[in-house]
Formats: sequence, C-alpha cells, structure tokens
Amino acid sequence: MRRRVVITGIGMINPMGHDAQTVWGGLKEGKSGVARTTLFDATGFPTKISAEVKNWDITDCGEQAEQWASRGRHTKFAVGAAKQAIADSGVMDAIKDPVRFGIYLGSGEGNQDFATFSRMMAAALKDGDYDASKFIAAGLKLLNPEKELEQEPNMPAAHLATMFGAQGPNLNCLTACAASSQAVGEATEIIRRGDADVMLSGGTHSMIHPFGVTGFNLLTALSESNDEPTKASRPFDRLRDGFVLGEGSAMVVLEELEAAKARGATIYGEVAGYGTTADAYRITDIPPDGHGGIAAMRMAIKDAGLTPSQINYVNAHGTSTTVNDKVETLACKEVFGENAAKTPVSSTKSMMGHLIAAAGVTEMIVCLMAMRDSVLPPTINYENPDPLCDLDYVPNVAREAPIKYALNNSFGFGGQNVTLCLSRFEGQ
Repeated sequence: MRRRVVITGIGMINPMGHDAQTVWGGLKEGKSGVARTTLFDATGFPTKISAEVKNWDITDCGEQAEQWASRGRHTKFAVGAAKQAIADSGVMDAIKDPVRFGIYLGSGEGNQDFATFSRMMAAALKDGDYDASKFIAAGLKLLNPEKELEQEPNMPAAHLATMFGAQGPNLNCLTACAASSQAVGEATEIIRRGDADVMLSGGTHSMIHPFGVTGFNLLTALSESNDEPTKASRPFDRLRDGFVLGEGSAMVVLEELEAAKARGATIYGEVAGYGTTADAYRITDIPPDGHGGIAAMRMAIKDAGLTPSQINYVNAHGTSTTVNDKVETLACKEVFGENAAKTPVSSTKSMMGHLIAAAGVTEMIVCLMAMRDSVLPPTINYENPDPLCDLDYVPNVAREAPIKYALNNSFGFGGQNVTLCLSRFEGQ
C-alpha cells in the first residue's frame, strides 16, 4: 500500500510579507506587493516595476549577518523560510535517523556580482574589440571564489542540509517556473516509495537584477505598465501585457502520514496527487491546444484517486501573459468539461508577482490556507473581461467557499508542466 504524505510545517518570505499568515492575510484582502524597482536602477529598462521582498534581513531569523555575507539573496530567503517551516512542524525531535530526512528544492541561480562583471568587461574591451585573455585575467584578480560557488542552484539545499543535519536525499531541480512544485512532487514520491520519512521541500529565487529583467524583457514576457505598479499584474484580464517579476522563498515539511499522526503533528493537508508532463513543443511558447497542462492536471487528479468534478478550486499558473492565460483557460475547460464554469480558478500572482522557481510552492501553501479557512483568494485587477478567458476567476474580492480538494498549476519555460492535487486533512 502506497504511503501517504502530509504537510506539517510551512514557511515563506515574499513581497506580501515575511511569514505565511501575513501573506495569507494580505491575499485575502486583495493587497499588492508590486512597486517601483529599488534593488537596482531600472530607469533605463522597459520594465521599471517588480515585487520585491521589503524590510527583511537574514538577522530577522536569528542568523548572524557576517556568516551569510557571501551567500546569495535567494539562499538567505531559503534559510528564513526553512527555519519557519521546521519550527512550525516541530519535527526535529522526532527524527531518529538523519539519513531518513532529506531535502528537495526548486532553486534558481543566485549571487550575481554585476559590478565585478562590468569591471571585467571594461578590462576586456578596447576600441570595440573584445579580448578574452584580458577578461580572464581581470576575473582571476577580481572574482571572489566563494561568491562564484554560491551562484550554483544546489547551494541553498546544501546549506539547509548542514543547518538541519539532513543526511538523506539532497536534490535540486531548476525547471523554471515549475521548479518548486516539481520539487514537492518528487519529494512526495521519495516518501511514498519509502526512501525517506521526512522531506524539507520548496523553492527560492531572486531574478530582480539587470540580467533577469533584461532577459525577460527580450522575451517580451514582462509587463511594461509602469505608471500603476499595483495594477500591472492582471491575469485573465483583456488588457494584460505580461507578468511582474517577484522574488522570495517558501518551504514545506512533508512527512509520512502515520509518523506525523503518531507524534501529534498539526497537519495542514495532504499531497494527494502529482502530475508532471512536458509540452515537447517550443522553449518559450505554450502549445495552442494546451496538451501538456491538460495532461498534468488529469494525471494529478487520477493520482489522487479523484474525478474532475470533485475539485473545488484551482490556483492557476495565471501569469498575466496573453498566451498563458488563454491556453490555461482552455486547458481547464478541457479537464473540467461541463463543470468548468463553476470551478473557481484564481491567480495570486496578481498580488505577489511571479516568484519563478519559488512560485509553485508559494501557491501550494496558499491552497492549504484556502482549504483551512474555506476562503478563495481573489484575482485582483480583473476589470476588462476577455472573451477567451471566461471562467470564474474569483474577480477582485475573496470569497467564502468550502474547499476539500484543490489543484495547483505550475507551467515553466521549456515546456515543463506540474500540477499538485492537495486534499484537506480530516483525520482519517
């Protein structure tokens, strides 16, 4: 019989707040974390807005600033969120064999040193010509090897393993916007098959920097609605023009059900189903028929032993790009059929922006909070109906509704699709 996996601890740091309850409170009220970019001078960029983590420092979670000075911004967020989740779970006293305790993250790259890179490029350029040998020589003189190491996406997971003594499976995936949902799904499978009893899982990312914004601007993926930052992210709205880049981290503690019950843990919900597919189409385009997303949703529902009619809420990928929102709507119609119009679908990216590798697990926790409180979080800025996006997006205002089963969609560049099916835990 397959082992069941439940969530016993949560933690998050993102543009809406520095813990899950604060974030959830802001989402229910329809607040926005989007503002003018301050992490770098964005005045010359087409996009001058973002959803930054404000007024938070590594010392806020009890760590010494000097110890983490050379670590990436994403690693610091991961430490803060992970410490919250571990403390919330109370699991450390129950871990007898550290090899049965693992970590699986969806973490992006981090710790880019743009000032040093600029100095290296300046040394290598003369009269418009590029001299690689001078670039290398400058790099050997200027680069900090520890900071270079900290750019690697696996480093947050490595630091967390050391911090908590987790000697079991330690993995990281970077499947773009699907990364942290995929990490949770794969961590769930590790517990299901008996290779671990406890997994710390989640994601962390910060791309609010010149390279990140330049790349997404070149892809025409970011909103350029700079005049009204809080209205820029408008999923499913006819006037949407791209997503708003966010940052942060969210973590969950996953446990085998019987062990969690035996120690009297608080259980937020169960990871009932996991579906993951690839579009096998184009790198940055979604197939017009939405076949990858459709398959992932169906796979997650089937894995949970449910039917589409039993799903009470979908937290959409809902990026606020023209193509994603249209195709995700189509996919939901295909999956839910005659029930599509009465199945609530909302995008909390309208409020917190797109956290890229950290987005999926953040929205998973939102689903858990929604199930706990019987509240559907809204899609804010939904003002201009789009005939191609005609589902119930819980427009602008949160709504009370019972939720027993929820889907969380995460669709990433490269064609990765992940759907998690979450179930309210009722003590069985």
